[in-house]
Amino acid sequence: MKTTDATLKLKIAVLFGGRSGEHEVSLLSAKSVLEVLDPAKYEIFQVGITHEGRWLTGPDARAKLENGNTESLTPCIILPDPSRPGLYAIRNTQHGTILEHITLLDAVFPVLHGTFGEDGTLQGLLEMADLAYVGAGVTGSSVGMDKGVFKDVMRANDIPVVEAIILLRSEIEKDIQSAIREAEAVAAYPLFVKPANLGSSVGITKCNNRADLAEGLLEAAAYDRRVLVERGVNGREIEVSVLGNEDPQASVAGEVQPSREFYSYESKYMDGTSALLIPASLPAETAEKIRSLAVKAYKAIDCAGMARVDFFLEKETGEIYLNEINTLPGFTNISMYPKLWEASGLPYTRLVDRLIELALERKAERDRTEHRFRRVT
Repeated sequence: MKTTDATLKLKIAVLFGGRSGEHEVSLLSAKSVLEVLDPAKYEIFQVGITHEGRWLTGPDARAKLENGNTESLTPCIILPDPSRPGLYAIRNTQHGTILEHITLLDAVFPVLHGTFGEDGTLQGLLEMADLAYVGAGVTGSSVGMDKGVFKDVMRANDIPVVEAIILLRSEIEKDIQSAIREAEAVAAYPLFVKPANLGSSVGITKCNNRADLAEGLLEAAAYDRRVLVERGVNGREIEVSVLGNEDPQASVAGEVQPSREFYSYESKYMDGTSALLIPASLPAETAEKIRSLAVKAYKAIDCAGMARVDFFLEKETGEIYLNEINTLPGFTNISMYPKLWEASGLPYTRLVDRLIELALERKAERDRTEHRFRRVT
């Protein structure tokens, strides 16, 4: 691995928090990642992003952000200018605000879920800064994040998805009765309503009747200007972890058995009561088809690094439907992504190392791209 100095330690900035409804989930994931990064291999710089979008760095930044005790942390920034690489402190002096270089960086490890972290916006900044970073690029991140666009891409690639429509917040606020009629035309109840650009089950409502639907539309619209309404599937929830860049590999398949009506935010991150069955009890042919579809979807959106791909296996028909792809999946100690790889023979610590290796490999591939017109003579 390339390093920035003679210590042979890679300088890694771990980003967490963020301007997202998944801020708290990010802090939980970051805790697990930080605990396994080997200090003999890496020099770690913790960078916490507040709900308001302020970047802060310093020792134990994650714990301090979680506790709301951020006074001792240093405001910081990564500039989009590649001629000024690395992490900078923002200092207020008697002569005004100055930038003070903290460190060069070998790679950035975003442990950010949802808006401004998983949707391509952060990835765009890191591309402009010419930094290596863990996870999908701008295209893979943004397409994977938007559930409506993602379904369109899946249909174009003959990957089965559940019937759904997208409604705009402005449409819901202007005429909710019309929005309800459009939603009810998708399928019979139950319907699921979701913010198009969010994860961790934040803002999702299972709707069994019109009153539920009205409430669900308003709830989802609070989190995003685009709202997905889709047919409810009476199905088993099957998940596969994918790892790699241009030659991605799929893990064994696992099954989520929700403790509530669906795999909610609470059952994922708070009570921990949902069962994760690894490997899922599936016929070998079905498991292989799901794994193959996961890799196909991963390649279709030009994903990189990692993703967790979620499926429904409809109980009545046996049909497989791809639900969504998570390009920065949860990394908590109860998260499916690392558990699936552990069951596939790749332990958590080695998984984190491999993700950093993949980030550096993808950056090396990007560096081969010409950015100036070269006249052919």
